[in-house]
Amino acid sequence: MPVVIDAPATPETPLRSRTARVAVVRTRPETVIEDYARVMDLAGYRDVLGRDRDTLLKLNLSWTKYFPACSSAPWQVDGVVSKMLRDGFARERLLPVENRTVVTDPRKGCRNNRWEPVLERHGLTFTPLTEVEWQVYRFKSPLLKLNEIFPEGIQIPTIYPGRQILHLPTVKTHGHAVMTGAVKNSFGGLLREVRHYAHKYMHEVLVDLLYMQRELHPAVLTVMDGTVAGDGAGPRTMVPRVKSLILAAADSVAIDAIASRLMGFDPLSIPFLRMAHERGLGVADLREIELVGDDVSQENFGFRTRRSPVIWGDQMIRKGFLRPLERLLLHSPLMVWAPFASNVYHDALWYPTIGRSRIRSFMRTEWGQLFRKY
Repeated sequence: MPVVIDAPATPETPLRSRTARVAVVRTRPETVIEDYARVMDLAGYRDVLGRDRDTLLKLNLSWTKYFPACSSAPWQVDGVVSKMLRDGFARERLLPVENRTVVTDPRKGCRNNRWEPVLERHGLTFTPLTEVEWQVYRFKSPLLKLNEIFPEGIQIPTIYPGRQILHLPTVKTHGHAVMTGAVKNSFGGLLREVRHYAHKYMHEVLVDLLYMQRELHPAVLTVMDGTVAGDGAGPRTMVPRVKSLILAAADSVAIDAIASRLMGFDPLSIPFLRMAHERGLGVADLREIELVGDDVSQENFGFRTRRSPVIWGDQMIRKGFLRPLERLLLHSPLMVWAPFASNVYHDALWYPTIGRSRIRSFMRTEWGQLFRKY
């Protein structure tokens, strides 16, 4: 039986402040490290994160293999860590972490996405969350779905409670959630490998994660990379688009709202953003968000969220015409077929053909040349 942690009593949901601040900065490869420092300062990050606390650096791994815009960029990790060390954050109190899914390997992903040399150069150690202890945590907040999905209790990494967290997502679409960014990045840290059970209620679960983070972390910050953004069938089989933007904010909902608006979506039309806004968990109404930094008011990437065959099939089983087979296919020993099918499609079919072609095109860009240097 796992050890159970009871959450401390929490006050009622605080009223959301009238405005949230999101910093957006235009960048280029020659200045990206300095630009990360600038966007963090504009977001007031030192008023959010304390140097006297441990900081979880929650990386974003959507694929073990490297694909542009799919996972945290090496210059994103480099820029954020460089800034924090320069501002007096203790090296031993910065804790880079990432989890695995049934189709990703965090240690291989750390190497393939070039985080490893960056972290080693800065004297930091990467910790896969599969290698730490997990315990049941009893949340006091009014969770919408996770208590129902995991009636035996929600397990979280024991290194999470009481530590502040900095999320490092990218700007990209997502077949289950429309877009993925700050809020969705916690999905990979707070839920174990069986988190695919939450796909059926993705938007409600993302709201639950906001409630959970409010109980667990004394502070939350996001620094998002949009130097190369992902369009189409995210979070993996996308079309990389060079956009040369980076974002930062203390409000996870607000930064996702701005990222979604940049991609061409109405934030309040995305269910998890609207529900979070209505519950006071963040700001998704653009009229209540203060944009600082560079003017991006005319930006519209024109992205469209599409579904890969894997995500389409998952949704058909959970919500569509294959729903009568859901328990057999996804909640029984036969479930092994799903990660096998995903790996065959993504790694054996799509990546060597369409994926490699898109990577070659990307490598001819200035950001592709920068990736090679890492």
